[in-house]
Amino acid sequence: MFSSFHGCTCLDLSFFFPADFPLSYSMLLIGMSFITSGMTAAVGLGGGVTLIAIMASVMPAAALVPVHGVVQLGSNAGRALVHFRHIDWGILAWYCLGALLGAALGGSIAVNVPAPYLRLGIAAFVLWVVWGRKPKVDARHKFAMGIGGFIATLLSMFFGASGPVGAAFLSTFNMSRHGFVANQAVTTLFMHIFKIAAFGLLGFAFAPWLGLILLMTVSGFLGTLVGSQLLGKMNEATFKKGFKIVMTLLALNLLWQALSDILA
Repeated sequence: MFSSFHGCTCLDLSFFFPADFPLSYSMLLIGMSFITSGMTAAVGLGGGVTLIAIMASVMPAAALVPVHGVVQLGSNAGRALVHFRHIDWGILAWYCLGALLGAALGGSIAVNVPAPYLRLGIAAFVLWVVWGRKPKVDARHKFAMGIGGFIATLLSMFFGASGPVGAAFLSTFNMSRHGFVANQAVTTLFMHIFKIAAFGLLGFAFAPWLGLILLMTVSGFLGTLVGSQLLGKMNEATFKKGFKIVMTLLALNLLWQALSDILA
């Protein structure tokens, strides 16, 4: 990590930027990790799916979901820490049981999806998140979160960001805004833990991406701190309009990339 230059020990920046990956893309992802983490901390949703859409536009498909999972783990850990006192441990326990099964099943399939079809699936998923009708869930009992954990983690193995699924279950508990953000963060945190473990067992090499992951995680935590100060203050109507426009453009770009590759 460190190299000598004229007798001085200097930081080897090559550790932080993967070989054969443009520096401009790395800087873009570091900045977007800050912005999207702040977005989720401020309004509860949107950051993960925004980041996966941007990453899918510039990253190799094989690294996309695993690297996104580690970055989101850091982002959600920071958000859960900030709102720790609002966590419902009963909800988390049931969610983890389902998430563990979802990661085991999804991992055995996800690694075999060709790159163009992965981008196509992510584009369709993003469009559903933005424009589709969200599932109506009547959880009533916390054990229903196990079903939410299974479905969300299974989808996350393919599409990276399945926050809206878990959110649909959480929204039935009539939590405060702080409670929703806290429990959305901690359940998503454990979803990513199980997902990363599954990809690791399946042989994905995280090492070449560790430096970039570290920088994105740090910028994401800083974004969480800033976004948490905006919690309850942001104009949600304005945010949602802008969010829909940006996400639709990102999804259309992914569709174009995927269809171009498939037709070629």
